[in-house]
Amino acid sequence: MEETELSSRGKSPSGTQTLLRGLNLLEHVAHGIRDVKGLSERLGMPRSTTHRVLSNLVAEGYLHHVPYQGYTLGYKLIYLGTRAREQRPLTQLARPFLEKLADFCGDTIHLGQIEGPHVLYLDKLSGQRGLEMRSRIGQRMPLASTGVGRALMLGMSEERWREVYDEAVLLRERINSERPPLPEWSDYRAAMLDYRERGWVMEFEENEVGIRCVGAPIFDINGEVVAAVSIASASFHMSKERMLELGPVVAETAKSISAALGNVPAEAAQA
Repeated sequence: MEETELSSRGKSPSGTQTLLRGLNLLEHVAHGIRDVKGLSERLGMPRSTTHRVLSNLVAEGYLHHVPYQGYTLGYKLIYLGTRAREQRPLTQLARPFLEKLADFCGDTIHLGQIEGPHVLYLDKLSGQRGLEMRSRIGQRMPLASTGVGRALMLGMSEERWREVYDEAVLLRERINSERPPLPEWSDYRAAMLDYRERGWVMEFEENEVGIRCVGAPIFDINGEVVAAVSIASASFHMSKERMLELGPVVAETAKSISAALGNVPAEAAQA
């Protein structure tokens, strides 16, 4: 959050002033201002008033005071943050963004999470083109061969990429799949490195014949990839040119969902 926005709060009628001061103090401590002098100056409050509000927040468990180091967020905020996450499940939180994306592109939208070497489909919005594909909510598919799965892989190390890739190759051999084979590892790795630079991925019928996808990762408040969203459609609706156009669109949707989860992009956090 911008410092100017934080600093501009707290000037309200007396009935809510103490509450707003306390909330402003919590936000400033969260942003790294930990001493009474710095907090007092930032909020424009007398040090005595600042110290009194801080002491109350410590007594209630919202802040913790470390001698000679200052204030840190307290255990009660950890508890409340955990409860807030439990009360806002990912699927429900993401749904409005997925619907907006579906309305925009008219194609099938997927939301998925990692489950071992697979992607677990959490949600699916069928497209408006009368095309049905085999993905289902609750179904698992190999990470390495799906668009939403590759987006999830962007949060992994290259070593883990290889493990997931080998799992997908072995699975195809076991079930004697008629789907197109995955690219050779060297080509697959090069493509994934390119996707990591872009921030979104492409998949060219490696999971289902005639279906192409673009996908992007969703990040949580800690900057970890926790889910991914993809746009999927028939190859005749998904030329490479259109995929290049839709890539930034799906990435923007993923960014919006990430923000709803509390994620702050690195560049914004440093501003």
